[in-house]
This record gives sequence, structure tokens and C-alpha cells, in this order.
Amino acid sequence: MSTPLLRSTTLLAGLLFAGSAITSPCAEPGQWYDPGHQRTLGTHEVLDALEGVDFILLGERHDDAAHHRWQLHTLAALHGRGELGAIGFEMFPRSKQKPLEDWRTGNLTREAFLEETEWQRVWGYDAELYMPLFEFVRAHRVPAEALNVERDTVRAVRERGFDDLDEDERESVGQPAAASEAYRDRLQGIFRHHPGAGENDADLDRFIEAQTFWDRAMAESMVSALEAYGDPVVGIVGRGHAEYGDGIAHQLRDLGHDSIRILLPLDAAAACPDADRADFVFALEPERATPDPPRLGIAMEEDDSKVTILEVFPDTPADQAGLAAGDRIVKAAETEIRHPRDLQHIVSRQAPGTWLPLVIERNGETLEKVARFPAE
Repeated sequence: MSTPLLRSTTLLAGLLFAGSAITSPCAEPGQWYDPGHQRTLGTHEVLDALEGVDFILLGERHDDAAHHRWQLHTLAALHGRGELGAIGFEMFPRSKQKPLEDWRTGNLTREAFLEETEWQRVWGYDAELYMPLFEFVRAHRVPAEALNVERDTVRAVRERGFDDLDEDERESVGQPAAASEAYRDRLQGIFRHHPGAGENDADLDRFIEAQTFWDRAMAESMVSALEAYGDPVVGIVGRGHAEYGDGIAHQLRDLGHDSIRILLPLDAAAACPDADRADFVFALEPERATPDPPRLGIAMEEDDSKVTILEVFPDTPADQAGLAAGDRIVKAAETEIRHPRDLQHIVSRQAPGTWLPLVIERNGETLEKVARFPAE
């Protein structure tokens, strides 16, 4: 490990402050908070506590730019101290390791990278949110690992069960450790919001099995990166896979690895986190009062000129319109939708307070929905 750099210990404290706005009761913007000991910490104290750790999980909300800025500054601080073995990305399935490596080594343009990784199909979130992280990997030639498996693989586990898949069908992922009771409870709450979830215990069990399989796949990929590049391996993952130590961390422990730390962003004015939610959280600044661009509130993928919703974010026009994961968007404002950019272009022209008529397909049935954009 190299000598700590003064610059690296102050990078996180430089995340845009806004002192007059409401902030979290736990910490001021730019401060770290230790939920277990209920105390604030400086960046250098957190970095010292991370020294020699094998795995660090940086949880995120996928569509939040502030979360990704925090991840970038945390990576920069670790790299500045010479304590960054590799970065693992949930965003890429293992099949995209080669274009990810070609990007890292400077052999792909930005456009070619997004095309060869099939970004819109395999992930579906705005690429601009993630490009600073990918550019960091490229600028510093930091080893990068594709952590995920194909969505169809996770879907197969959910529909058929782990035991019914052969080794090739499950991409050689091993048997996951069973979910804790607390994790089961949280996943059950998520399951009940899926279309057609019902009350079938067998379907719930398959849903939980698919989630633990997903966690296991990423845990195994992180172990491979540790063996190849050394510690720490930092996982850029959804916070649901990280918080409370029930997701990826639980599977890492089952694989024989206990040296794990969980870091999360703390949104402005958020309640103080539970002691077991994360090892450290970083207090973000309140967002500046600038007009937000029109936002429908979904993540989507395109396959064979069909656009399917992957996720609907709460309290958004999509949520209020009754859209759901699995819906196929056929038309928006009477315009046929064949690619996510078709819908993005239409949404970008929506003025505050306007309505957007949509035609969707759900379970073979054609439905009409209306997304209402807020007046302010």
C-alpha cells in the first residue's frame, strides 16, 4: 500500500455543498457517518478503516446522479491511496467482459463501447449517469470486472428453479446460500408489487431464489477479480444488493470471505440509518433547485424492436399511470415505439402539466394508459 495522498483524503469532502438547505440529522454534507457507533467521521478515518479490506460494496440508486458522483469520488480516494485492486460493475453481464476490457485499454470509442456492450438492452438506464465511472476506469487503466449474468438466466431461475437448470444454463453459477429471514421479508415486499404476483408461496420462493442466485453470481465474479487483481475489489451495485449485508455480502461470506465493507450514500434530510444497514454512509448535499427535465420514471430494454419496461420508479408519472415491469410500450402520443430513444425523444418534449397517452401490452392484452407530468 502506498503512502496516503492528501488530495485523496479530501476528494469526498469536495462534493458540492449547500449549507443553507435541510440536511440529514446524522451528518452534514461531505461528512461520513458510522451507524454502528452513531458518530461522524472524516474521510481519512473511513479510508483508514478500509485499508486491507478485500471487498467494498458501493450501493446506489441506479437513476440518481448524486449517488454516482459519490461513487466516483470514493473510487478516486481509494485509487489515490493505492488501494484499488479492481472495480466490478453490476451493469454488465459476464458475456460483455471483452468489450469492457477493450474500453478500459483504450481500444473502443464511447459509441462503440455502448454498442458492443448492448448497453440499452442489458441495463436500460441513462448511460450518461455511468460514463464518468467508465471514463475513470479508462483514464487510470483500473481493472474492471463484469459482475452480472444475463437477464434471461435470472429469469430462468425464477421460472424454473435453480435445480432444473444445467451448468451452462445457469452460467456456471454455484448454489446460492439461503436468504436470511430479514432478506426474505424485504424481498417479499418487493414481490407483492410485481404484476400478477398473487399469493402463491411457490412463486415467492422462486422469486427469492432468483434474487439470491443474482447475488451469488456477482459475489463469485468479485472473488474472481480478487484472485486476479488483489484487494480491494469495489462493487458498483444497486443498494438492494448491498445494504444490511444480506445480498452480495451474504454470498461472499458463504464463499469463505469475511473481509467486506458496505458503503452507502445518505440522501439529504434522510433518516439516520439502522446500525446494521451499512458500515459507513456518506451525507450528500441537497439537490439545487434547478428545473428537472421531463422524466417518465422507468428503465427499459429493447429487443427485436420491442421496448419493455424493466423497472418503474416510485412516485413518478409512470408509477401513477399504473405502468409495471414487464409491460411492453407500443405507442406514445400515437407514435410507434421501436427503440428506447423513440420514447425518450417524446418525453423530452413534454411540458410541465401535460398528459402523455400510452399504449402498452401486458400479458397479451392491449391497454391504454395516461402519464400525467407534474405542473412544477
